[in-house]
Amino acid sequence: MKNLRRVFCMLFAVLLILTLLTGCHGSKKRTAFEVPESFDTARDFEIVFWAKNDTNKTQVEIYRKAIEDFEAIYPNITVTLKLYTDYGRIYQDVLTNISTDTTPNVCITYPDHIATYKTGAEVVVALDDLLTDERFGLGGSELLFDAPAPEEVIPEFLNECYIDGNLYALPFMRSTEACFINRTLLEKLGYTLPDILTWDFVWEVSEAAMEKDADGNYKLNGQKVMIPFIYKSTDNMMISMLRQLDAPYSDEDGNVLLFNETTGKLLLEIAEHSKSGAFSTFKIASYPANYLNAGQSIFGIDSTAGATWMGSNAPLLDIPADQVVKFETVVRPIPQYDPEHPLMISQGPSVCVFNKEDPQVVLASWLFTQYLLSNEVQTAYAETEGYVPVTAKAQQSPEYQDYLSRSGENNDLYYDIKIDATKLLMENTGNTFVTPVFNGSASVRDAAGQLIEEAVKGVRRKKDVDGEFIDQLFTEMVSLKHLDQIETGSSSGKKDLGPLPGTAVTLLSCLAVAWVLIGIYALFLLLRKKK
Repeated sequence: MKNLRRVFCMLFAVLLILTLLTGCHGSKKRTAFEVPESFDTARDFEIVFWAKNDTNKTQVEIYRKAIEDFEAIYPNITVTLKLYTDYGRIYQDVLTNISTDTTPNVCITYPDHIATYKTGAEVVVALDDLLTDERFGLGGSELLFDAPAPEEVIPEFLNECYIDGNLYALPFMRSTEACFINRTLLEKLGYTLPDILTWDFVWEVSEAAMEKDADGNYKLNGQKVMIPFIYKSTDNMMISMLRQLDAPYSDEDGNVLLFNETTGKLLLEIAEHSKSGAFSTFKIASYPANYLNAGQSIFGIDSTAGATWMGSNAPLLDIPADQVVKFETVVRPIPQYDPEHPLMISQGPSVCVFNKEDPQVVLASWLFTQYLLSNEVQTAYAETEGYVPVTAKAQQSPEYQDYLSRSGENNDLYYDIKIDATKLLMENTGNTFVTPVFNGSASVRDAAGQLIEEAVKGVRRKKDVDGEFIDQLFTEMVSLKHLDQIETGSSSGKKDLGPLPGTAVTLLSCLAVAWVLIGIYALFLLLRKKK
Protein backbone atom coordinates (compact mmCIF):
# COMPACT_ATOMS: atom_id res chain seq x y z
CA MET A 1 0.00 0.00 0.00
CA LYS A 2 2.96 2.29 0.65
CA ASN A 3 4.09 1.89 -2.95
CA LEU A 4 0.56 2.47 -4.16
CA ARG A 5 0.30 5.74 -2.24
CA ARG A 6 3.70 6.84 -3.60
CA VAL A 7 2.60 6.16 -7.17
CA PHE A 8 -0.69 7.94 -6.66
CA CYS A 9 1.10 11.01 -5.27
CA MET A 10 3.51 11.10 -8.21
CA LEU A 11 0.76 10.77 -10.79
CA PHE A 12 -1.39 13.35 -9.01
CA ALA A 13 1.48 15.83 -9.14
CA VAL A 14 1.90 15.21 -12.88
CA LEU A 15 -1.82 15.64 -13.42
CA LEU A 16 -1.84 18.88 -11.45
CA ILE A 17 0.98 20.34 -13.55
CA LEU A 18 -0.67 19.27 -16.81
CA THR A 19 -4.00 20.70 -15.70
CA LEU A 20 -2.42 24.04 -14.85
CA LEU A 21 -0.62 24.13 -18.19
CA THR A 22 -3.79 23.28 -20.06
CA GLY A 23 -5.81 25.86 -18.17
CA CYS A 24 -3.28 28.58 -18.86
CA HIS A 25 -2.85 27.88 -22.57
CA GLY A 26 -4.77 30.27 -24.83
CA SER A 27 -6.52 32.01 -21.93
CA LYS A 28 -3.91 34.47 -20.77
CA LYS A 29 -5.60 36.83 -18.37
CA ARG A 30 -5.65 40.43 -19.51
CA THR A 31 -6.43 43.43 -17.40
CA ALA A 32 -8.73 46.20 -18.57
CA PHE A 33 -6.87 49.00 -20.31
CA GLU A 34 -6.47 52.26 -18.42
CA VAL A 35 -5.28 55.44 -20.13
CA PRO A 36 -1.68 56.25 -19.05
CA GLU A 37 -0.89 59.66 -17.60
CA SER A 38 1.48 60.37 -20.50
CA PHE A 39 2.86 58.84 -23.67
CA ASP A 40 6.45 57.65 -23.34
CA THR A 41 8.24 59.25 -26.30
CA ALA A 42 11.60 57.93 -25.04
CA ARG A 43 10.61 54.35 -25.91
CA ASP A 44 10.31 52.75 -29.33
CA PHE A 45 7.12 50.92 -30.23
CA GLU A 46 6.20 48.65 -33.10
CA ILE A 47 2.53 48.13 -33.84
CA VAL A 48 0.99 45.81 -36.42
CA PHE A 49 -1.87 47.05 -38.60
CA TRP A 50 -4.09 44.59 -40.50
CA ALA A 51 -5.99 46.21 -43.36
CA LYS A 52 -8.08 45.18 -46.35
CA ASN A 53 -8.05 46.41 -49.92
CA ASP A 54 -9.54 45.11 -53.18
CA THR A 55 -6.15 44.87 -54.91
CA ASN A 56 -6.51 48.62 -55.40
CA LYS A 57 -2.97 49.98 -55.65
CA THR A 58 -4.14 53.51 -54.93
CA GLN A 59 -5.62 52.40 -51.61
CA VAL A 60 -2.42 50.56 -50.72
CA GLU A 61 -0.42 53.70 -51.38
CA ILE A 62 -2.81 55.70 -49.20
CA TYR A 63 -2.22 53.27 -46.33
CA ARG A 64 1.54 53.50 -46.81
CA LYS A 65 1.46 57.29 -47.08
CA ALA A 66 -0.63 57.47 -43.89
CA ILE A 67 1.89 55.26 -42.09
CA GLU A 68 4.83 57.30 -43.39
CA ASP A 69 3.26 60.59 -42.32
CA PHE A 70 2.28 59.19 -38.93
CA GLU A 71 5.80 57.85 -38.29
CA ALA A 72 7.18 61.28 -39.15
CA ILE A 73 4.96 62.78 -36.44
CA TYR A 74 5.74 60.00 -33.95
CA PRO A 75 9.25 58.78 -34.86
CA ASN A 76 9.26 56.33 -31.93
CA ILE A 77 6.29 54.39 -33.38
CA THR A 78 6.81 51.96 -36.27
CA VAL A 79 3.71 50.64 -38.02
CA THR A 80 3.89 47.33 -39.88
CA LEU A 81 1.17 46.89 -42.51
CA LYS A 82 -0.30 43.50 -43.40
CA LEU A 83 -2.79 43.53 -46.27
CA TYR A 84 -5.70 41.17 -46.88
CA THR A 85 -8.05 40.95 -49.86
CA ASP A 86 -10.95 39.58 -47.83
CA TYR A 87 -12.53 40.61 -44.51
CA GLY A 88 -13.36 36.98 -43.83
CA ARG A 89 -9.66 36.08 -43.80
CA ILE A 90 -8.95 38.87 -41.32
CA TYR A 91 -11.76 37.56 -39.12
CA GLN A 92 -10.48 33.98 -39.15
CA ASP A 93 -6.87 35.02 -38.54
CA VAL A 94 -7.84 37.20 -35.59
CA LEU A 95 -9.80 34.33 -34.01
CA THR A 96 -6.83 32.02 -34.48
CA ASN A 97 -4.44 34.53 -32.94
CA ILE A 98 -6.61 35.33 -29.92
CA SER A 99 -5.83 31.95 -28.38
CA THR A 100 -2.07 32.59 -28.65
CA ASP A 101 -2.23 36.27 -27.69
CA THR A 102 -0.74 37.28 -31.06
CA THR A 103 -3.49 39.52 -32.40
CA PRO A 104 -2.52 42.63 -34.35
CA ASN A 105 -2.53 45.96 -32.55
CA VAL A 106 -4.94 47.68 -34.93
CA CYS A 107 -7.34 45.98 -37.32
CA ILE A 108 -9.82 47.05 -39.95
CA THR A 109 -12.92 44.93 -39.44
CA TYR A 110 -16.70 44.95 -38.91
CA PRO A 111 -18.75 45.26 -35.68
CA ASP A 112 -20.25 41.79 -36.30
CA HIS A 113 -16.73 40.40 -36.11
CA ILE A 114 -15.73 42.50 -33.11
CA ALA A 115 -18.70 41.08 -31.20
CA THR A 116 -17.02 37.68 -31.49
CA TYR A 117 -13.49 38.96 -30.81
CA LYS A 118 -14.52 40.61 -27.58
CA THR A 119 -16.01 37.47 -26.03
CA GLY A 120 -12.46 36.75 -24.89
CA ALA A 121 -11.92 38.78 -21.71
CA GLU A 122 -10.42 42.21 -22.46
CA VAL A 123 -9.27 41.17 -25.95
CA VAL A 124 -10.58 44.32 -27.64
CA VAL A 125 -10.13 47.69 -25.98
CA ALA A 126 -13.30 49.56 -25.05
CA LEU A 127 -12.67 53.06 -26.40
CA ASP A 128 -15.19 55.06 -24.34
CA ASP A 129 -12.62 56.64 -22.02
CA LEU A 130 -10.07 57.11 -24.78
CA LEU A 131 -12.59 58.82 -27.04
CA THR A 132 -13.20 61.69 -24.63
CA ASP A 133 -9.84 61.80 -22.85
CA GLU A 134 -8.75 65.46 -22.71
CA ARG A 135 -5.15 64.60 -23.51
CA PHE A 136 -5.28 61.68 -25.96
CA GLY A 137 -8.92 61.51 -27.00
CA LEU A 138 -10.24 62.72 -30.34
CA GLY A 139 -8.96 66.28 -30.70
CA GLY A 140 -7.04 65.92 -27.39
CA SER A 141 -4.47 68.47 -26.20
CA GLU A 142 -1.53 66.03 -26.34
CA LEU A 143 -2.04 64.95 -29.94
CA LEU A 144 0.64 65.99 -32.42
CA PHE A 145 -1.75 66.09 -35.39
CA ASP A 146 -5.10 67.64 -36.26
CA ALA A 147 -7.70 65.06 -35.31
CA PRO A 148 -11.49 65.43 -35.39
CA ALA A 149 -13.32 66.09 -32.14
CA PRO A 150 -15.82 63.43 -30.95
CA GLU A 151 -18.76 65.55 -32.06
CA GLU A 152 -17.29 65.80 -35.58
CA VAL A 153 -17.66 62.06 -36.19
CA ILE A 154 -20.97 61.47 -38.01
CA PRO A 155 -23.26 60.24 -35.18
CA GLU A 156 -24.96 57.53 -37.25
CA PHE A 157 -21.56 56.06 -38.16
CA LEU A 158 -20.15 56.26 -34.63
CA ASN A 159 -23.26 54.64 -33.15
CA GLU A 160 -22.65 51.57 -35.32
CA CYS A 161 -19.50 50.86 -33.30
CA TYR A 162 -21.22 50.43 -29.93
CA ILE A 163 -21.63 46.87 -28.67
CA ASP A 164 -23.34 46.14 -25.34
CA GLY A 165 -23.35 49.85 -24.60
CA ASN A 166 -19.60 50.35 -25.05
CA LEU A 167 -17.60 51.75 -27.96
CA TYR A 168 -15.32 49.07 -29.42
CA ALA A 169 -14.25 50.68 -32.69
CA LEU A 170 -14.04 53.86 -34.69
CA PRO A 171 -15.69 54.03 -38.12
CA PHE A 172 -13.15 54.25 -40.93
CA MET A 173 -15.18 54.53 -44.14
CA ARG A 174 -18.86 54.21 -44.91
CA SER A 175 -20.88 53.13 -47.92
CA THR A 176 -24.37 51.94 -48.64
CA GLU A 177 -25.95 50.00 -51.46
CA ALA A 178 -27.15 51.67 -54.65
CA CYS A 179 -29.00 50.57 -57.75
CA PHE A 180 -27.00 51.30 -60.89
CA ILE A 181 -29.41 51.53 -63.83
CA ASN A 182 -29.14 51.27 -67.61
CA ARG A 183 -31.58 54.06 -68.31
CA THR A 184 -31.24 53.59 -72.06
CA LEU A 185 -32.64 50.05 -71.96
CA LEU A 186 -35.27 50.93 -69.38
CA GLU A 187 -36.70 53.73 -71.51
CA LYS A 188 -36.49 51.54 -74.63
CA LEU A 189 -38.99 49.28 -72.85
CA GLY A 190 -41.29 52.29 -72.49
CA TYR A 191 -40.76 52.98 -68.79
CA THR A 192 -39.93 56.27 -67.06
CA LEU A 193 -37.36 56.10 -64.28
CA PRO A 194 -38.76 57.31 -60.92
CA ASP A 195 -36.68 59.11 -58.28
CA ILE A 196 -37.30 56.26 -55.86
CA LEU A 197 -37.54 52.72 -57.16
CA THR A 198 -40.06 50.27 -55.75
CA TRP A 199 -39.69 46.50 -55.71
CA ASP A 200 -42.84 46.15 -57.80
CA PHE A 201 -41.41 48.49 -60.45
CA VAL A 202 -38.08 46.64 -60.63
CA TRP A 203 -39.76 43.23 -60.88
CA GLU A 204 -42.17 44.49 -63.56
CA VAL A 205 -39.45 46.01 -65.73
CA SER A 206 -37.23 42.96 -65.27
CA GLU A 207 -39.96 40.58 -66.44
CA ALA A 208 -40.78 42.82 -69.41
CA ALA A 209 -37.15 42.60 -70.54
CA MET A 210 -37.32 38.80 -70.95
CA GLU A 211 -39.16 38.75 -74.27
CA LYS A 212 -37.26 37.01 -77.09
CA ASP A 213 -37.49 37.10 -80.88
CA ALA A 214 -37.85 34.16 -83.24
CA ASP A 215 -34.08 33.58 -83.26
CA GLY A 216 -33.87 33.28 -79.51
CA ASN A 217 -32.30 36.71 -79.00
CA TYR A 218 -33.68 39.09 -76.42
CA LYS A 219 -35.64 41.80 -78.20
CA LEU A 220 -34.39 44.48 -75.81
CA ASN A 221 -30.67 44.15 -76.49
CA GLY A 222 -30.49 41.82 -79.49
CA GLN A 223 -28.17 39.49 -77.55
CA LYS A 224 -28.34 35.89 -76.38
CA VAL A 225 -27.77 36.98 -72.77
CA MET A 226 -30.01 39.12 -70.58
CA ILE A 227 -30.32 39.13 -66.77
CA PRO A 228 -32.33 42.28 -66.07
CA PHE A 229 -31.77 42.36 -62.29
CA ILE A 230 -28.64 41.21 -60.42
CA TYR A 231 -27.99 41.72 -56.69
CA LYS A 232 -24.40 41.60 -55.47
CA SER A 233 -24.95 40.99 -51.73
CA THR A 234 -27.89 38.70 -51.08
CA ASP A 235 -27.46 38.99 -47.31
CA ASN A 236 -28.05 42.75 -47.62
CA MET A 237 -30.95 42.07 -50.00
CA MET A 238 -32.82 39.91 -47.50
CA ILE A 239 -31.94 42.14 -44.54
CA SER A 240 -33.08 45.28 -46.39
CA MET A 241 -36.34 43.72 -47.54
CA LEU A 242 -37.19 42.59 -44.01
CA ARG A 243 -36.28 45.96 -42.52
CA GLN A 244 -38.38 47.86 -45.08
CA LEU A 245 -41.34 45.59 -44.25
CA ASP A 246 -40.71 46.00 -40.51
CA ALA A 247 -40.40 42.22 -40.31
CA PRO A 248 -38.23 40.41 -37.74
CA TYR A 249 -34.59 39.52 -38.44
CA SER A 250 -32.74 39.47 -35.09
CA ASP A 251 -32.61 41.56 -31.93
CA GLU A 252 -30.02 43.06 -29.59
CA ASP A 253 -30.30 40.08 -27.23
CA GLY A 254 -29.08 37.72 -29.93
CA ASN A 255 -32.43 36.14 -30.71
CA VAL A 256 -32.49 34.84 -34.29
CA LEU A 257 -35.84 35.85 -35.80
CA LEU A 258 -34.94 35.46 -39.47
CA PHE A 259 -36.92 32.28 -40.12
CA ASN A 260 -40.41 33.70 -40.27
CA GLU A 261 -43.44 33.84 -42.55
CA THR A 262 -42.36 37.08 -44.26
CA THR A 263 -38.95 35.63 -45.11
CA GLY A 264 -40.66 32.61 -46.65
CA LYS A 265 -42.93 34.77 -48.81
CA LEU A 266 -39.96 36.85 -50.00
CA LEU A 267 -38.05 33.71 -50.97
CA LEU A 268 -41.01 32.42 -52.97
CA GLU A 269 -41.27 35.75 -54.82
CA ILE A 270 -37.53 35.84 -55.55
CA ALA A 271 -37.66 32.24 -56.77
CA GLU A 272 -40.51 33.08 -59.13
CA HIS A 273 -38.52 35.86 -60.82
CA SER A 274 -35.47 33.63 -60.89
CA LYS A 275 -37.49 30.97 -62.70
CA SER A 276 -38.23 33.40 -65.54
CA GLY A 277 -34.56 34.42 -65.70
CA ALA A 278 -35.34 38.00 -64.67
CA PHE A 279 -33.24 37.81 -61.49
CA SER A 280 -29.91 36.35 -60.42
CA THR A 281 -27.15 36.90 -57.90
CA PHE A 282 -23.44 37.63 -57.96
CA LYS A 283 -22.53 34.16 -56.68
CA ILE A 284 -24.57 32.47 -59.38
CA ALA A 285 -23.99 34.83 -62.32
CA SER A 286 -21.13 37.29 -61.80
CA TYR A 287 -20.52 40.91 -60.88
CA PRO A 288 -23.55 43.08 -61.70
CA ALA A 289 -21.19 45.54 -63.40
CA ASN A 290 -20.10 42.93 -65.96
CA TYR A 291 -23.65 42.41 -67.23
CA LEU A 292 -24.62 46.07 -66.88
CA ASN A 293 -21.64 47.30 -68.88
CA ALA A 294 -22.21 44.70 -71.61
CA GLY A 295 -25.80 45.85 -72.10
CA GLN A 296 -27.10 42.59 -70.62
CA SER A 297 -28.74 43.99 -67.49
CA ILE A 298 -30.92 46.93 -66.44
CA PHE A 299 -30.59 46.97 -62.65
CA GLY A 300 -27.32 46.16 -60.86
CA ILE A 301 -27.25 46.56 -57.08
CA ASP A 302 -23.84 46.83 -55.46
CA SER A 303 -22.09 48.86 -52.80
CA THR A 304 -21.54 52.53 -53.54
CA ALA A 305 -17.89 51.62 -52.98
CA GLY A 306 -18.13 49.59 -56.20
CA ALA A 307 -19.25 52.56 -58.31
CA THR A 308 -15.93 52.81 -60.15
CA TRP A 309 -16.86 49.57 -61.97
CA MET A 310 -20.32 50.70 -63.09
CA GLY A 311 -21.18 52.31 -66.42
CA SER A 312 -19.94 52.68 -69.98
CA ASN A 313 -17.16 55.03 -68.91
CA ALA A 314 -16.17 53.18 -65.73
CA PRO A 315 -12.44 53.53 -64.98
CA LEU A 316 -12.35 49.90 -63.82
CA LEU A 317 -13.59 47.05 -65.98
CA ASP A 318 -13.75 43.27 -65.60
CA ILE A 319 -14.75 42.67 -69.23
CA PRO A 320 -12.89 43.48 -72.47
CA ALA A 321 -13.40 47.07 -73.59
CA ASP A 322 -14.85 45.95 -76.93
CA GLN A 323 -17.71 44.25 -75.07
CA VAL A 324 -18.81 47.47 -73.36
CA VAL A 325 -22.08 48.91 -74.72
CA LYS A 326 -22.68 52.65 -74.52
CA PHE A 327 -25.66 53.62 -72.35
CA GLU A 328 -26.78 56.26 -69.86
CA THR A 329 -26.02 55.21 -66.30
CA VAL A 330 -28.13 56.49 -63.41
CA VAL A 331 -27.70 55.91 -59.66
CA ARG A 332 -30.71 55.47 -57.40
CA PRO A 333 -31.34 54.13 -53.88
CA ILE A 334 -32.14 50.42 -53.68
CA PRO A 335 -35.79 49.47 -54.33
CA GLN A 336 -38.26 50.27 -51.55
CA TYR A 337 -41.58 48.99 -50.28
CA ASP A 338 -42.47 52.43 -48.92
CA PRO A 339 -40.89 55.10 -51.17
CA GLU A 340 -42.06 57.82 -48.78
CA HIS A 341 -39.78 56.40 -46.07
CA PRO A 342 -36.71 54.95 -47.81
CA LEU A 343 -34.39 52.67 -45.87
CA MET A 344 -30.93 51.47 -46.89
CA ILE A 345 -28.21 49.65 -45.04
CA SER A 346 -25.11 51.41 -43.74
CA GLN A 347 -21.94 49.43 -44.18
CA GLY A 348 -18.21 49.86 -44.30
CA PRO A 349 -15.09 49.05 -42.32
CA SER A 350 -14.31 50.16 -38.77
CA VAL A 351 -11.07 50.07 -36.82
CA CYS A 352 -10.57 48.33 -33.48
CA VAL A 353 -7.64 48.28 -31.06
CA PHE A 354 -6.49 45.05 -29.39
CA ASN A 355 -5.49 44.98 -25.77
CA LYS A 356 -1.89 44.23 -24.78
CA GLU A 357 -0.04 43.88 -21.46
CA ASP A 358 1.73 47.22 -21.90
CA PRO A 359 -0.69 50.20 -21.76
CA GLN A 360 1.88 52.29 -23.63
CA VAL A 361 1.63 49.93 -26.62
CA VAL A 362 -2.16 50.26 -26.57
CA LEU A 363 -1.86 54.04 -26.43
CA ALA A 364 0.51 54.02 -29.42
CA SER A 365 -2.05 51.89 -31.28
CA TRP A 366 -4.82 54.31 -30.36
CA LEU A 367 -2.81 57.28 -31.66
CA PHE A 368 -2.44 55.59 -35.03
CA THR A 369 -6.13 54.62 -35.09
CA GLN A 370 -7.05 58.25 -34.57
CA TYR A 371 -4.73 59.33 -37.35
CA LEU A 372 -6.79 57.25 -39.78
CA LEU A 373 -9.64 59.71 -39.10
CA SER A 374 -7.56 62.77 -40.01
CA ASN A 375 -8.70 64.78 -43.01
CA GLU A 376 -5.70 63.75 -45.09
CA VAL A 377 -6.42 60.02 -44.79
CA GLN A 378 -10.20 60.26 -44.91
CA THR A 379 -10.32 62.46 -48.00
CA ALA A 380 -7.67 60.53 -49.90
CA TYR A 381 -9.28 57.13 -49.26
CA ALA A 382 -12.85 58.31 -49.96
CA GLU A 383 -11.80 59.65 -53.36
CA THR A 384 -10.61 56.21 -54.53
CA GLU A 385 -14.11 54.71 -54.59
CA GLY A 386 -17.68 55.57 -53.64
CA TYR A 387 -16.92 55.74 -49.91
CA VAL A 388 -17.90 58.63 -47.67
CA PRO A 389 -15.60 60.12 -45.00
CA VAL A 390 -16.88 59.34 -41.51
CA THR A 391 -16.28 62.81 -40.09
CA ALA A 392 -18.06 66.08 -40.76
CA LYS A 393 -14.63 67.69 -40.51
CA ALA A 394 -13.46 65.82 -43.62
CA GLN A 395 -16.78 66.00 -45.47
CA GLN A 396 -16.93 69.78 -45.07
CA SER A 397 -13.26 70.42 -45.78
CA PRO A 398 -12.50 72.65 -48.81
CA GLU A 399 -10.49 69.82 -50.37
CA TYR A 400 -13.35 67.33 -50.26
CA GLN A 401 -15.98 69.83 -51.35
CA ASP A 402 -13.78 70.71 -54.31
CA TYR A 403 -13.57 67.01 -55.18
CA LEU A 404 -17.37 66.65 -55.16
CA SER A 405 -17.85 69.78 -57.27
CA ARG A 406 -15.69 68.43 -60.09
CA SER A 407 -17.97 65.48 -60.91
CA GLY A 408 -17.49 64.31 -64.49
CA GLU A 409 -14.31 66.30 -65.06
CA ASN A 410 -12.64 63.01 -65.99
CA ASN A 411 -13.42 59.30 -65.75
CA ASP A 412 -10.75 58.54 -63.16
CA LEU A 413 -10.61 60.64 -59.99
CA TYR A 414 -13.78 62.58 -60.83
CA TYR A 415 -15.86 59.79 -62.37
CA ASP A 416 -19.41 61.12 -62.21
CA ILE A 417 -21.12 57.81 -61.29
CA LYS A 418 -18.74 57.36 -58.35
CA ILE A 419 -19.43 60.87 -57.09
CA ASP A 420 -23.20 60.43 -57.64
CA ALA A 421 -23.05 57.28 -55.50
CA THR A 422 -21.13 59.16 -52.82
CA LYS A 423 -23.68 61.98 -52.76
CA LEU A 424 -26.50 59.43 -52.53
CA LEU A 425 -25.18 58.24 -49.17
CA MET A 426 -24.43 61.75 -47.91
CA GLU A 427 -27.99 62.80 -48.71
CA ASN A 428 -29.50 59.68 -47.13
CA THR A 429 -27.35 59.18 -44.03
CA GLY A 430 -30.45 59.70 -41.90
CA ASN A 431 -32.24 56.94 -43.83
CA THR A 432 -29.61 54.29 -43.16
CA PHE A 433 -29.85 51.45 -40.67
CA VAL A 434 -27.64 48.73 -39.22
CA THR A 435 -28.40 45.25 -37.91
CA PRO A 436 -28.05 44.21 -34.25
CA VAL A 437 -24.52 43.16 -33.30
CA PHE A 438 -23.88 40.18 -31.02
CA ASN A 439 -21.70 37.09 -30.84
CA GLY A 440 -23.09 35.10 -33.75
CA SER A 441 -24.62 38.00 -35.71
CA ALA A 442 -22.14 37.39 -38.55
CA SER A 443 -23.57 33.87 -38.92
CA VAL A 444 -27.14 35.20 -39.03
CA ARG A 445 -26.09 37.59 -41.79
CA ASP A 446 -24.53 34.71 -43.75
CA ALA A 447 -27.71 32.70 -43.35
CA ALA A 448 -29.87 35.56 -44.66
CA GLY A 449 -27.91 35.67 -47.89
CA GLN A 450 -27.64 31.93 -48.30
CA LEU A 451 -31.41 31.55 -48.07
CA ILE A 452 -31.72 33.56 -51.29
CA GLU A 453 -28.83 31.76 -52.95
CA GLU A 454 -30.33 28.34 -52.17
CA ALA A 455 -33.78 29.38 -53.38
CA VAL A 456 -32.35 30.57 -56.70
CA LYS A 457 -30.20 27.43 -57.01
CA GLY A 458 -33.26 25.32 -56.28
CA VAL A 459 -35.05 26.87 -59.25
CA ARG A 460 -32.05 26.32 -61.51
CA ARG A 461 -31.95 22.65 -60.44
CA LYS A 462 -35.61 22.24 -61.41
CA LYS A 463 -36.76 21.77 -57.83
CA ASP A 464 -40.18 22.82 -56.59
CA VAL A 465 -39.42 25.91 -54.51
CA ASP A 466 -42.58 25.87 -52.44
CA GLY A 467 -43.55 26.01 -48.79
CA GLU A 468 -42.12 22.57 -48.08
CA PHE A 469 -38.82 23.56 -49.73
CA ILE A 470 -38.67 26.73 -47.62
CA ASP A 471 -39.39 24.89 -44.36
CA GLN A 472 -36.64 22.37 -45.08
CA LEU A 473 -34.26 25.18 -46.08
CA PHE A 474 -34.91 26.95 -42.76
CA THR A 475 -34.09 23.78 -40.83
CA GLU A 476 -30.92 23.13 -42.82
CA MET A 477 -29.71 26.71 -42.42
CA VAL A 478 -30.16 26.70 -38.64
CA SER A 479 -28.02 23.57 -38.47
CA LEU A 480 -25.43 24.68 -41.04
CA LYS A 481 -24.80 28.06 -39.39
CA HIS A 482 -25.14 26.68 -35.81
CA LEU A 483 -27.80 29.30 -35.13
CA ASP A 484 -29.38 27.12 -32.45
CA GLN A 485 -26.14 27.44 -30.44
CA ILE A 486 -26.14 31.23 -30.18
CA GLU A 487 -26.40 32.32 -26.55
CA THR A 488 -29.13 34.89 -26.09
CA GLY A 489 -29.41 37.65 -23.55
CA SER A 490 -26.01 39.21 -24.19
CA SER A 491 -23.57 39.63 -27.03
CA SER A 492 -20.73 38.78 -24.73
CA GLY A 493 -21.49 35.10 -24.30
CA LYS A 494 -19.00 32.35 -24.92
CA LYS A 495 -17.95 31.69 -28.48
CA ASP A 496 -16.62 28.82 -30.48
CA LEU A 497 -13.05 29.64 -31.41
CA GLY A 498 -12.76 26.57 -33.57
CA PRO A 499 -10.47 23.59 -33.00
CA LEU A 500 -8.18 23.61 -29.98
CA PRO A 501 -4.53 24.41 -30.65
CA GLY A 502 -2.30 21.32 -31.06
CA THR A 503 -0.50 21.90 -27.77
CA ALA A 504 -3.78 21.98 -25.86
CA VAL A 505 -4.90 18.75 -27.54
CA THR A 506 -1.59 17.13 -26.55
CA LEU A 507 -1.88 18.22 -22.93
CA LEU A 508 -5.48 17.05 -22.66
CA SER A 509 -4.46 13.73 -24.19
CA CYS A 510 -1.73 13.39 -21.55
CA LEU A 511 -4.31 13.98 -18.85
CA ALA A 512 -6.48 11.20 -20.23
CA VAL A 513 -3.53 8.80 -20.56
CA ALA A 514 -2.38 9.57 -17.01
CA TRP A 515 -5.78 8.72 -15.56
CA VAL A 516 -5.84 5.49 -17.55
CA LEU A 517 -2.38 4.58 -16.23
CA ILE A 518 -3.54 5.26 -12.67
CA GLY A 519 -6.44 2.89 -13.15
CA ILE A 520 -4.27 0.17 -14.71
CA TYR A 521 -1.60 0.41 -12.01
CA ALA A 522 -4.19 0.40 -9.22
CA LEU A 523 -5.79 -2.70 -10.73
CA PHE A 524 -2.38 -4.36 -11.08
CA LEU A 525 -1.54 -3.77 -7.40
CA LEU A 526 -4.97 -5.00 -6.33
CA LEU A 527 -4.60 -8.24 -8.27
CA ARG A 528 -1.04 -8.71 -7.00
CA LYS A 529 -2.20 -8.25 -3.42
CA LYS A 530 -4.90 -10.91 -3.86
CA LYS A 531 -2.33 -13.39 -5.18
